[in-house]
Amino acid sequence: MSSHPGHAPSRTNRYLVFIWPVLALLLCAALWIATVVRANAEHERADTQARKDASAYAEAYEQYITRSVGQMDQITMQLKFSWENGRDSARDTGLLDALRRNGMFTDSAFGTVAVVDRSGIVRASTRHALIGSDFSSTPYFVQHSHHISTALRIDAAPPQLGDGGDLVLFTRRLDTGDDEFDGIVLMAVDARYFTSFISPATLGEDGVVALAGLDGPLRIEQRSGGASWLEGAGKVLPPGSSLWSGEPGVQLVQGQAGFGDGQARVLGWRHSAAYPLVALVALSHHAALDTAGSYWRESRDRAIAASVCLVLLGALGAVLARRAVLREREQDEVQRAYRTATESGKDGFYMAAAVRGRDGRIEDFRIVDCNERGAFFYGMTRSALVGRSLSQIDSGLFGEQLMETYRKAMEAGFYEDDRRMPSDNRLNISWGHRRLVRVGNGLAVTLQDISERKEHEGQLERMANIDALTGLATRHAFLNAMPAMLAQAQDTGAGLALLFIDLDEFKHVNDSHGHAVGDALLKSAAGRLLSLLRPTDKVARFGGDEFLVLLHPVDGERQAASVAARIVEAFGVPFMVGDELHAVGASIGISMYPRDGLDAETLVRHSDIAMYAGKNDGKGQYRFFDPALSNTLSSRARLKQHMLEALERDQFMLFYQPRVDARSGELLSMEALIRWRHPELGLVSPGEFIPLAESTGLIVRIGEVVIDKACAQLAAWRAAGVALVPVSINVSPKQFLHGGVVRQLSAALSKYRVPASLIEVEITESAMMGDQDDILAELASLRALGVKLHVDDFGTGYSSLSQLQRLKMDVLKVDRAFTMELGNSKEGKVFFQAIVSMAHALGMSVVAEGVETAEQLAILQGLDCNEVQGYYIARPVPAGEMMGMMRRRFLLERAPQQPCLGELT
Repeated sequence: MSSHPGHAPSRTNRYLVFIWPVLALLLCAALWIATVVRANAEHERADTQARKDASAYAEAYEQYITRSVGQMDQITMQLKFSWENGRDSARDTGLLDALRRNGMFTDSAFGTVAVVDRSGIVRASTRHALIGSDFSSTPYFVQHSHHISTALRIDAAPPQLGDGGDLVLFTRRLDTGDDEFDGIVLMAVDARYFTSFISPATLGEDGVVALAGLDGPLRIEQRSGGASWLEGAGKVLPPGSSLWSGEPGVQLVQGQAGFGDGQARVLGWRHSAAYPLVALVALSHHAALDTAGSYWRESRDRAIAASVCLVLLGALGAVLARRAVLREREQDEVQRAYRTATESGKDGFYMAAAVRGRDGRIEDFRIVDCNERGAFFYGMTRSALVGRSLSQIDSGLFGEQLMETYRKAMEAGFYEDDRRMPSDNRLNISWGHRRLVRVGNGLAVTLQDISERKEHEGQLERMANIDALTGLATRHAFLNAMPAMLAQAQDTGAGLALLFIDLDEFKHVNDSHGHAVGDALLKSAAGRLLSLLRPTDKVARFGGDEFLVLLHPVDGERQAASVAARIVEAFGVPFMVGDELHAVGASIGISMYPRDGLDAETLVRHSDIAMYAGKNDGKGQYRFFDPALSNTLSSRARLKQHMLEALERDQFMLFYQPRVDARSGELLSMEALIRWRHPELGLVSPGEFIPLAESTGLIVRIGEVVIDKACAQLAAWRAAGVALVPVSINVSPKQFLHGGVVRQLSAALSKYRVPASLIEVEITESAMMGDQDDILAELASLRALGVKLHVDDFGTGYSSLSQLQRLKMDVLKVDRAFTMELGNSKEGKVFFQAIVSMAHALGMSVVAEGVETAEQLAILQGLDCNEVQGYYIARPVPAGEMMGMMRRRFLLERAPQQPCLGELT
């Protein structure tokens, strides 16, 4: 291709597209390398200069320290000489006063000058308050007394030698004429005297000058800000002395083992030639490199500006070179688009060029290229498909629709859709996803085979719409189809009836025989249901054992009732599943369109309400929706919500009805009765809310409230000083069978510290129907707690003599229905006598409920009944009134005349 005269310039231009940016990048790289190298050199120069400065400052500081300490050495030697050679009469405070008058110790740096005798007592001092003080236990006194050396000792001065500032202590030994220890000379000098030789401006920001002792803990610091520290808090000097213990030197100190404030510093040190001291100067490493940092920032900014210019020049050159090759790229555009589209071999790709007429309008498209996969979709080879026009492929397959799609793609620049392909044995694709993109004067077409995906979507749709077990429509599909059927019924004026069908006793079959039998039964029920309906009627499994039937069309309630009756009758025949017959019935609720609702949701809800109303009245029947049913359910729902609020807001309270000895009238115990005082509804009767609480399960929580309030009230009465009697509480069957009564009672008794003997539990006969082992275990746990057990409302349930004997109850409470018969018939007395005799034979005491007349009480006394309870004794009263009865104790005014037992025979 190099021999072709037209290609050389374009090749050169293509190279220039890359050369200009590369050249700009190379120049940028060279510029940045030079900038970084120079910045590094400046950084190293600044670091070296900081080390030189620190070393020079340390050397100068060492000379200053040596001279300053030398002066202190001379002064203490002079004071030693004067004291040791003075007359005995002059060895008192007069010596120091005389020296001060002669010009010594007048500098403000001298904090304290003192002479201490051999016993450690201050004999003379420039601070008269110290005269007489005992320094015998100080470290410096002890050291001088045990060492014959008269060398100068340097250390940090204790606080009592100054006025609050930091001081350096100089001490020297005093000797007698025969070189025996005669005391010490001490001199405390302001620490700043040794650290202020260098100005803060010289040290720079965060600079530190310090003096440290080699033989002791002495350390003096002064920072560039002027602050001075001696040993205590606020020091920044590294804690270890290993850095400067060796030969003079300079070192960068940083990190956790470095300076106390965490800053990096260049530390220089020099040892004093005459004294065990080391002079240290630390310069801020950051401040030292600040100049280098400024240089780097300036150089960086210049490099950035130059780089931007170079990049712009390179981009400009590339743009100019790119414009030179645009014509060649336009010629290769179709080929490159095709290469891009054919990267994946799973999809079909086509390049279709637009064929235009003289007026410029598109008349046809010609396939200029494709891949083998694309040709396979049309049942051809690539060589056979390329070159054909769209109109020649086979207008019988697509007609004008395909041509219009291509024209739309050319106008919009893009088109995409999923298309079902025509049914033709020449095509090897049933569903395709098309994507058409305009490229120049043609289209790049991608055709993806989505046949499997569409088939899978179809399967998922069938699964969502058809119940797998029964083959009926699902709830989702049924409800989605109902709006269209309702709209059709509205247009035609036809009526509709929706039947909500629930299988009776299905749960019992499912629980007792297993889900496999239950599934088989549902399948048979669906088949039987379909056999009873017309082809135009719609059936769906609503969920579980519930079915929906839409009768369409229907001529009024009469026809709907006829179908419902036929279904109820058919489902009354047992189903044969395997080798067994299973009897299940059907309860049906019916809602009529448009009378009972105009939409699917309302019709389903109303038919559901009607079904439950019929089931509550007796299973195996149908019922039409009545608005009153909805009102009843709404009232029940509101009452349930009020009960939940009552539990949260503590609206339940306890009333108490006494039980007394049948003969003496003495108060023996009382029954706790729940009452609900609602802020708006007033006092709600237990007959209204207890059945609803039983059906909704709220009775369990209400029972917990009763247990807690009864124990709390007993504790309150005990605190008031009232002689207590037991309180019996009622435990509902659901609460008893639910379990947890023992745990609740135990917790409440422990919480309020109430003895178990003051709580009695009343259980109805129906609560004892069930698994005898579980019931016996629960009763045994209550008995072990120390609680007495009552059989409540005896005679209305299913108790037997053997059951009472096995359960070992303590008290038998006879239902008021038997009490009411006393005095009305001879049989009533005989029956009650039998109950009393049976209970006493089993070791149980007897309580008669519902005693309302003196005649009834007299008969019960003659029957040897133990206790009585009823309106004749007292009505249920609040806790305050009950406390008055407990204090009165005997509640019968007079004992009625007792009939003899002979009258009962």
